[in-house]
Amino acid sequence: MLKRITVDQLRPGMYLHELCGSWMEHPFWRSKFVLRDPADIAKIRDSGIGEVWINVEVGMDVEGGISESDVREEIERELEAAATAPSPLIELPRSRDEELAQARKVIGRSREAVQSMFAEARLGRAMDVEQGRRLVEEIAGSVMSSPGTLVSLARLKTTDTYTYLHSVAVCALMVSLGRQLGLREAQVREAGLAGLMHDLGKAVMPSPVLNKPGRLTDEEFAIIRTHPERGHALLLEAGNAPPDVLDVCLHHHEKVDGSGYPHRLAGDKISLIAKMGAVCDVYDAITSNRPYKAGWDPGESLRQMAQWKGHFDPLVFQAFVKTVGIYPVGSLVRLQTGRLAVVIQQNPASLLTPKVKVFFSTKSNQRILPEEIDLGGPWCQDKVIACEPPDKWPFKDIDRLWAGEAARP
Repeated sequence: MLKRITVDQLRPGMYLHELCGSWMEHPFWRSKFVLRDPADIAKIRDSGIGEVWINVEVGMDVEGGISESDVREEIERELEAAATAPSPLIELPRSRDEELAQARKVIGRSREAVQSMFAEARLGRAMDVEQGRRLVEEIAGSVMSSPGTLVSLARLKTTDTYTYLHSVAVCALMVSLGRQLGLREAQVREAGLAGLMHDLGKAVMPSPVLNKPGRLTDEEFAIIRTHPERGHALLLEAGNAPPDVLDVCLHHHEKVDGSGYPHRLAGDKISLIAKMGAVCDVYDAITSNRPYKAGWDPGESLRQMAQWKGHFDPLVFQAFVKTVGIYPVGSLVRLQTGRLAVVIQQNPASLLTPKVKVFFSTKSNQRILPEEIDLGGPWCQDKVIACEPPDKWPFKDIDRLWAGEAARP
């Protein structure tokens, strides 16, 4: 049986099943092992992780904690509350094919522009912030009608394009989240620019560390954790970066419980724009494939993030759920009828009833003819009952099912 406990409750002899946090923020190659060395427990506590999952069937138990079923029920209630809350977003009509085609073009141009900006930074040249503003305008226009489409396409990264497309995706997420929070359009553009520039410091990180195809050592972690300050210094040198852009660049790894970096800010000491940057940065990072680990399913990622108490501002996270949907585009879901489907488009009227493409029957355990279904349609009797982890199934074409030809490298 799995149980969620705080890191203060960890003791030698417990079987560590999973850490409640992004795999990029802890120093362990694996998360499933028996805790025998007190130094490992100390390392977990020092990493900023607040809670962990233990398996009490194969390791020592402890009083207290929360069962897996209780956690799942709690998270589903929170996400459904966020999804059904009133939304200020206005959706503009556009076909899904048009959205995908437009998003693919914007991503291609944006990747080249961000790559150029990073190259200039590596050469020690001043940043062209105005070029960034022009790029934000194009990205903001693309996400106006369907925030999830561009972000979901940008999630399909290669090793060579990760850093650049991550900046593009965080920009798009910041624009969408800013609109969801009711910011003025000028503030929305600044949020987008902050997202575009937030990882600029990685341009001057040592390539062997930045592009290492495996888990970083403690020393390499320490180097990478300097990227917020290095990026902040680069933007200060440029001389024309707005305060919000400087703030997000420096503080997008802070956590509301004060365990983040570089300044261990907590609560109201972290600005709204930096809290937005923290959510957007983590979501795109954990849903993207890396050389040493496959990205998490988008829907499952939200459920994981909802468990990380003390990491994100609750109100900002709630708004973020509405931005990407309780079942984001590209999520693998199980329907009440026993079929599996991939989410292809959000339903502006209800985030609980997206448009999906069914393609597999769990009853016959075989593929079926793909069919698009609007779960919010007046005659539809089916509904989503759960997100499914893709690694549980031998599907290699999930991205093509929702993105079509736009999913090709």
